[in-house]
Amino acid sequence: MTEATTLAAAAGSPDPREGLRAVRALRRLLERLEAIQVDNARMQGWSWQAIADELEVSKQAVHQKHNRKRR
Repeated sequence: MTEATTLAAAAGSPDPREGLRAVRALRRLLERLEAIQVDNARMQGWSWQAIADELEVSKQAVHQKHNRKRR
């Protein structure tokens, strides 16, 4: 997790430009990781509700965001 550690450190920078860029990069990394884990869960037979419960969001939100049939 070198990338995440580096970005987390940069996000705490006193330089707003560096900090905000790191926050943006962390947001992108988080989105990729979430998509990977949702795909893993679906391949293992998890329901949309079970995934939503783990992410603490509504079933509709996770389904709308990650349902590949809608893309």
